[in-house]
Amino acid sequence: MSAALSLRDLTVAYERHPAIHHVTLDVAEGALTAVVGPNGAGKSTLLKAVIGEVRKVEGSIDLAGRGRAKIAYLPQVSDIDRGFPISVLEVVLLGRWARIGGFGGASAHDRHEAIHAIEAVGLRGFERRPISTLSAGQFQRVLFARVLLQDAEIILLDEPFNAIDARTTADLMALVQRWHADRRTVLCVLHDIDQARARFPDAILLARELVAAGPTAETLSAANLLRARAMAEAWDEDADACLRAAD
Repeated sequence: MSAALSLRDLTVAYERHPAIHHVTLDVAEGALTAVVGPNGAGKSTLLKAVIGEVRKVEGSIDLAGRGRAKIAYLPQVSDIDRGFPISVLEVVLLGRWARIGGFGGASAHDRHEAIHAIEAVGLRGFERRPISTLSAGQFQRVLFARVLLQDAEIILLDEPFNAIDARTTADLMALVQRWHADRRTVLCVLHDIDQARARFPDAILLARELVAAGPTAETLSAANLLRARAMAEAWDEDADACLRAAD
């Protein structure tokens, strides 16, 4: 099976200290993959490197000929300022930003599709609501509607089920399963090992370095999880900068 995403010797560093260190892996077209690892393992950094939000120090990222406009990215909710005076509909229309630019460029068709996406995530009638008035679960539904509108081939989700209720999690997981059925490539950062095992056929286990990648049952074996934990406990935040990253 061909790869939708290939990383080769990828290193990303902050102040020359690697957040992910010489990672090499392939993600198959249409794969549904959980990205798992201890706190600070580089999971979010991996997604940000793929979309170009953080600069790689070394290595390569191959998107199989796609531009980054073909990627949808859902950040952690904590990274978003919900105090900005913007409505649910306007947030969802940001999913068409690459095509239409500002809100003024949205056509009647774009708005119709945005309203349809809002209805698909269970928020019919919320179009004009300010995002500052939404609960955590409602706002996460809005972000999923934005991803729906992007109609992307590769979808990157950073802790999408964190701090939301069980019903919202189930509804949004159903959307993820639908994307998988449509043969879209989905990478999802998770903390819940049981959810990764139950819902995601493939997994990537990180501890700044790649511990394992492949079928979830093998990747998230007890031995691999123990190894990842040991690597995390051995991290030295005061260590000298990686020499290769410093070049």
